[in-house]
Amino acid sequence: MKKTALITGASSGIGEEFAKIHAEKRGNLIIVARSETKLKELKKELEDRYKIDVFVIVKDLTEKNATREVYEEIKNAGLKVDYLINNAGFGGIGKFNERDLEQDMAMINLNISALTSLTHYFLQDFIKNNEGKILNVSSTASLMPGPLQAVYFATKAFVSSFSNAIAEELKNTNITVTNLMPGATETQFGKISGMDKTIMFKKTASARNVAKAGYIGMLDGKLDVISGLTFTQKIMTLMIPLIPKKILLMQVKKMQEVK
Repeated sequence: MKKTALITGASSGIGEEFAKIHAEKRGNLIIVARSETKLKELKKELEDRYKIDVFVIVKDLTEKNATREVYEEIKNAGLKVDYLINNAGFGGIGKFNERDLEQDMAMINLNISALTSLTHYFLQDFIKNNEGKILNVSSTASLMPGPLQAVYFATKAFVSSFSNAIAEELKNTNITVTNLMPGATETQFGKISGMDKTIMFKKTASARNVAKAGYIGMLDGKLDVISGLTFTQKIMTLMIPLIPKKILLMQVKKMQEVK
């Protein structure tokens, strides 16, 4: 039987690659994003190529009640979700006191609130059926504080902590929760957030490779998947707990300064 994956932020980047990878396995899709045009183009491409069913939901998940509306639309359509892939998210660079507060609150709404509520809604169904897989897209940013991206790094710290915690709560079930932590990835994220002009984004991983690692990790029921790091970045990541906090903060800030 075909598995159906619900993917948020599916119109570009890692989310689009998740959709393509699942379609290649002949799985059906529910794709969610704000861009109706991009979603419809992706739907046509994947349905024509792989003879699957793609259900489109155009929704801004930062808006109040948006996730509930997504859940109810899926239930009313008689669709069953097997894999929940919470990919939607965005960041933004700059000193916290100088950034637009509404933008940062929208970031919190999308990166934390939407992810949390969608997980809650669909987890009820997963528990009833004692099956299902959840993949939450966090970031290696979750491993440290992020001066000049204070809110973004903090939202991803929530995602990693939340994902690991509920994974433990569900360990005696057939439901798994995987936390994907990409490094700098070649997507629209870098340009939109301004990170493409920083040292941190000097070397980026392909969205395809990151999505593939996360998807495979989800199927295998892994707790954490770190993807898209160079050898040097992997060593630095392992050293984070050993670096004095003040030095770490200075290093992260320097890496995020726009050149």
